[in-house]
Amino acid sequence: MSHASAPLPLPLPLPADFAARARALGSSTLYEASGLPCAVDPLVRGIWNGAFIAAPAYPLVCSPGDNLAIHIALERVPRGCVLVVGTGNFVAGYWGEVLTVAAEAAGVVGLVIDGGVRDVAAVTARRFPVFARGISVRGTVKASAPSVGQPTMFTGVPVAAGDLVIADDDGVIIIPAADAQRTLVDGEARASKEATMMRQLTQGASTLELLGLTRWRSA
Repeated sequence: MSHASAPLPLPLPLPADFAARARALGSSTLYEASGLPCAVDPLVRGIWNGAFIAAPAYPLVCSPGDNLAIHIALERVPRGCVLVVGTGNFVAGYWGEVLTVAAEAAGVVGLVIDGGVRDVAAVTARRFPVFARGISVRGTVKASAPSVGQPTMFTGVPVAAGDLVIADDDGVIIIPAADAQRTLVDGEARASKEATMMRQLTQGASTLELLGLTRWRSA
């Protein structure tokens, strides 16, 4: 006789101040605190310095050189999300000023794409956070939409709707929703420990001492 499996526990809801806490910690600290292989390809970078995202993901996949899935996503994406767009690493101008204005109107708070974007000056002037593999003047067609809102792999990192995306000058990470709260708490503990270490460094301690590496002094 078969038995129905127990339902999986739902992820704990993110605290209302999660974005501010994530900004204070940064992607590097949260990556280390997560203990997960959640770092996006480092070639996916902010197109302007200081861009920052901490928001739930809304994933989609575009065919190479085709941005129809983005247009569909902008009618479906919940407000307050970041679009995470897989393109198979094909660099073209999937995104520009028009889609930036449309995204702002739809309540989208940023874009992470493993392809390319254009209209960089206009997007930068609007301070819309975009993290992309490259910049390209080449336009795109609108003929197919492989996946919109469904779980996928993004540069080797799994992403599903609701996962936590943190992106800043150090890079981009994607934390599974089930691990987001734990990662924030562990990140704050790590930051506190590092703050103590930095105070000790200003008082004359060495990194070899603080990290238990003094055996290497004689190397």
